Amino acid sequence: MSKVVAWLLLHFLIAAVITWLARHYALRTNLLDQPGERRSHQVATARGGGISIVIALLMGGIYLWWEAPAGELMLPAFLVGLLLTAGIGWWDDHRPLSPLLRLAVHGIAAVILAAATFRTTGSWMHGAAAAVFVMVLVNVWNFMDGIDGLAASQAAIAAIAFTLLLAGPWSWLGAALFAACCGFLPFNFPKARIFLGDVGSGALGFALAGLLTAGLSVSTAPWPLLLLPMSAFLVDASFTLISRILRRQRWWEPHVEHLYQRLSRRYGHLSVTVIYGVFALVTLALILVLSNVTLPAAMIVTSVAYLVTLTLRAGLRRTVRE
Repeated sequence: MSKVVAWLLLHFLIAAVITWLARHYALRTNLLDQPGERRSHQVATARGGGISIVIALLMGGIYLWWEAPAGELMLPAFLVGLLLTAGIGWWDDHRPLSPLLRLAVHGIAAVILAAATFRTTGSWMHGAAAAVFVMVLVNVWNFMDGIDGLAASQAAIAAIAFTLLLAGPWSWLGAALFAACCGFLPFNFPKARIFLGDVGSGALGFALAGLLTAGLSVSTAPWPLLLLPMSAFLVDASFTLISRILRRQRWWEPHVEHLYQRLSRRYGHLSVTVIYGVFALVTLALILVLSNVTLPAAMIVTSVAYLVTLTLRAGLRRTVRE
């Protein structure tokens, strides 16, 4: 227990200190997100604070790789992919890049993790799933990072599930992610003094994708249950994206059409982040209760949970339109 506490405290402190430094760097270099019609904030705010979570995860991951058995491939692939995703995000925070360039780098990170997964598990399905997880979650977390505390708190709750249900170094990596998010959140919630930036939102998505990939083979519970804490984000991002594509809008550009953005305009950032957090915690409790079910049962439970999430989203959208 003392080792667990020390691990959590270390990553919390690393993230907190580096977030503080990142904020001062952003203010000194004018690295600010300006308010506008396609933004949910009202004042210029520092960005790039997610670099703290990246550094904490990299340090923890390097240590775990050092301690891992010889021939471990997924951990170094995870670290390289995390570095690539965070690096292109950090660049984009300083100088806006082409969406295609960002997507290409994300694709390279996805291929690296997928190749290592295939070499480790011998399953091409696991490898393909790794690539899909990366491309989806990196972009979902980027899309959904728009109000105070939301993206980091949702990632932290999902990280709890990975910490409790994964085995070996991946459980420790989940704990590192949770602690690092907690170290960042005091600067981002309830009133943001710094945002994650693309460096942070993309890295969170990649980290969750890597942990989910590991869960395909080292989870102590059926892996579909690991999707539950991310249901609100995945449903909102997916259906908003589909809607914008069908309307032939420039879906890759910033906008304020997500459900959480509509709700925040009516109820405020604090209330919406808390509501999403409570929902994610309910799904986390559901995971713990059902952790011993069979894989088919877990798939049914997860499908029902996503249908419920979709129904709630539809109802809330009608509410904010009235």
